[in-house]
Amino acid sequence: MVPPVQVSPLIKMARYSALGLGIVYGSARLARLKPIAAEERRIEEEERQKREESERIAREIAAASDDTILK
Repeated sequence: MVPPVQVSPLIKMARYSALGLGIVYGSARLARLKPIAAEERRIEEEERQKREESERIAREIAAASDDTILK
């Protein structure tokens, strides 16, 4: 078995710095995108409710037109 290689302290510092910067960047990016996604979900929910309401009205109209004496 090959003995482990000593990693330079400079390389270790660079790796941990990159890890820390990545975590900070990801946190900042999430904080920036989270309100935008919440607004999009709210708008989609409103549109879904409007669509369901129009479909319900269309079904009621279709059902009302089928229940006539003139069949």
